[in-house]
Amino acid sequence: MDPRRLLTFRAVARHRSFTHAAGELALSQPSVSQQVAALERELGTRLLERRPGGLRLTQAGSVLLGHADVIAERLGLAETQLAEIAGTERSTFRLGAFPTALASLVPAAMAQLEGARVIVEEGASGALAGRVRSGDLHLAVTFQDAADARREHAGLERRDLLRENFLVALPLDHPLAGGGAVELSELAGEDWTAPSAGGIVVRTCRAAGFEPRLSSITRDQLAIRALVMRGLAVALVPSMLAAAFRDRDVALRPLARASPERDVYVLLPPGGRHPLAGAAFAALAAAVEDLRGVPSGE
Repeated sequence: MDPRRLLTFRAVARHRSFTHAAGELALSQPSVSQQVAALERELGTRLLERRPGGLRLTQAGSVLLGHADVIAERLGLAETQLAEIAGTERSTFRLGAFPTALASLVPAAMAQLEGARVIVEEGASGALAGRVRSGDLHLAVTFQDAADARREHAGLERRDLLRENFLVALPLDHPLAGGGAVELSELAGEDWTAPSAGGIVVRTCRAAGFEPRLSSITRDQLAIRALVMRGLAVALVPSMLAAAFRDRDVALRPLARASPERDVYVLLPPGGRHPLAGAAFAALAAAVEDLRGVPSGE
């Protein structure tokens, strides 16, 4: 199968137009039509049908488009990696992470990469995988709810870092602040702050028998801490942030029943990885051990 014809077909399938595909590829419209026709002859099947409303993919065309997208993605990644090898950007390491990791693991890991220029970018977990896959990031730190089936990302390598639990964050003058473990149902009447309206925090409250009354939805941990400190909300705080929250302004308490958990892991691209990728993962793993209070290597 001629890869040039395959990528030409992909452009036509995405635009549903020979003319628009020709514009994207800087080719003539007849040339694009000829390449797609040649690909159909090569495969012995129709890939596109002309309909009054435009082009429509056949079943074979839909199947082939999925493979064409993967090939185009890998070629784009190869181009990025080869350009880095040939240029000076190879000395720069680009790392993406979700907010909690940026406030805890990532700075500790960066400090261990002496002499390297590291660019760190915040990203939502759902978007980080695509940025690693495209070569925009050399490594990403992301997570998933541990209660869900293990999430694998096509074309990427997943390396687990830790399984993290949560603590209840309360204002110091809260009636439950000075006690031991907290029954989550005791906080059913409180205002809550959470990173989303349907994530781990909300699902945990529902499992405890109540719908949390959300007064704030934010991923900004400083904002969450301030809301709790001033008595405007209660929260569930990832254990990675315990050191940042555990001071004279906020009370942290364990849950009386099983805490929700999430799996924190690293995503690495296929092919020629950045020379610092291995060292960055090792530094992140060491930062995890430091957070646990266990010397690295034990």
